[in-house]
Amino acid sequence: MQENPVGLRSRRRREYWLFAALVAPNLLVIAVFAYWPIVYNAFLSLTDWNMIAARPAFVGLANYGRTLTDPAFHRTLWVTVVFTGLIVAGSLVIGLALAFLFNLPLKGRGAVRTIAFAPHVLSGAAVATIWLFIFDPGYGLLRGPDWMNNSDWALPGLVIVYLWKNAGFAALIYLAGLQGLPKELDEAAVMDGASTWRRFHAIKLPLLAPITFFLLITTVIGTFQAFDVIAVMTGGGPGDATTTLSWAIYNEGFQAFNAGRAATLSIIMFVILLVVTTVQARVLERRVHYR
Repeated sequence: MQENPVGLRSRRRREYWLFAALVAPNLLVIAVFAYWPIVYNAFLSLTDWNMIAARPAFVGLANYGRTLTDPAFHRTLWVTVVFTGLIVAGSLVIGLALAFLFNLPLKGRGAVRTIAFAPHVLSGAAVATIWLFIFDPGYGLLRGPDWMNNSDWALPGLVIVYLWKNAGFAALIYLAGLQGLPKELDEAAVMDGASTWRRFHAIKLPLLAPITFFLLITTVIGTFQAFDVIAVMTGGGPGDATTTLSWAIYNEGFQAFNAGRAATLSIIMFVILLVVTTVQARVLERRVHYR
């Protein structure tokens, strides 16, 4: 028996209201704690405010003009790009190499996996403290150059620390992908006489493309926002050798008390990440083949 159109509309209306009642709390939380800060931050970027005055003074796009033409900002952006590029490339290469090692039938590999992943779950402050001792020029394990006080060595030192902290995570994600690959393809390639390198390049690496795509996006976003290790180990120094965008935002907002400039840098970083992730999604997804 076909339902009365009036009754059908009434039932659908009740279902819509029930759906709205169920999702409204989540949407409200997201709006308050995610979207509203972005909107308010965009407003602050159009003002000049020292966090003491009762009201911010509206200055329009002046903050953006000063920031985008400031050589110090160009230097900060370059440091951020170099730092992010080295971390992303290093994490993917080292993580993939470790994943192949962890996938071998060796004794104690479970313990080795745990040890490799452990730095990822440690707090940044703890990791930074450990590596400050390792880099100590007097008695550290890697003593030699004054790593954290030399503008030529500070950034490479931070890259080493972040790779040590994050490579284990990439390795375990790659390991999960390796263990999920169909063995039939590899066995068929062996029967056809394909070399180890050929099987890796032509079979395993393309099948791991979704994993690489995921790690690429998450590592770029995470590295752009890196802060804790930098705060403990270098404080953006010496000079501006390790001043990334995230540290510059903190420095402008909570040391120079220039909320407008800090908000401007935040919006610029937000736009950069939005553009980078969008380009990655558009370009790389065309080359990613999901099984």
